[in-house]
Amino acid sequence: MTVRNARSVLRSESLQFSANGAARARPLRAESGIHDSRIKVASYNIHLGIGRDGQFNPERIARVIAELDADVICLQEVERNSAGVDMLAYLSAASGFHGISGPTLSTPHGDYGNAILTRHLPGEVQRWDLSEPRREPRGAIAMLIHKGGCTMRMIATHLGLRPGERRCQIRKLMGFIHETGAMPTVLMGDVNEWFLWGRPVRWLHRHFKQTPSPATFPSGWPLFALDRIWVEPRHALQRISVHKSATARMASDHLPITATIDFAAEKVTTWTC
Repeated sequence: MTVRNARSVLRSESLQFSANGAARARPLRAESGIHDSRIKVASYNIHLGIGRDGQFNPERIARVIAELDADVICLQEVERNSAGVDMLAYLSAASGFHGISGPTLSTPHGDYGNAILTRHLPGEVQRWDLSEPRREPRGAIAMLIHKGGCTMRMIATHLGLRPGERRCQIRKLMGFIHETGAMPTVLMGDVNEWFLWGRPVRWLHRHFKQTPSPATFPSGWPLFALDRIWVEPRHALQRISVHKSATARMASDHLPITATIDFAAEKVTTWTC
């Protein structure tokens, strides 16, 4: 996505969701294990819904999301396209999940950027501007959810293409995280870092501690760990894996990455659980 014929729609903002949200095409599935602090999350760059075959196929993306069976899915490259398809609205209706938008650009056809799908009712949502001058606007969504007596922060982001740009964006991101205080946190997204030893990744490891980094790109023959998940506190992370179904290998140029996490109260006594 280029910045030509597009404008940034990012600004620092926060909002509170109530239980009386807009009607959806499908009801949310019942939340099981109300006292269960375990949660499965995923990050997925959907490449505008365009697969490796060059076909725009939102239904294929919806099938991959259903296969993930995650509680929270962070999405990148989500847009309303020239055909009038609002991808977030479509995927929210198909999954029955709450949809949280995090647009970074406004194009002639509609908004483009990040999004979150969540099985659980979202609490406070903040949108953080990570943009750098003369580069494509970038941002992050920070969303609170409450599960199993625990307040958890989910952060979804998509970083820039140039190394210097990413370094500045990580500094901004860590600044927002420090300003908003310590709590059980999951940071996930397409960090566009091609090298496992790149400075932005090292800085994130320093704060969150190192996590597994399986390759997710390109989806047909994954070689690079562009899509990442970090968890704070680190011992809450149980498993990270890449979803490699036949549908996922064709639906986008990235494969989804998933993590299973347990923010059990007895394990996170110094936090807000």
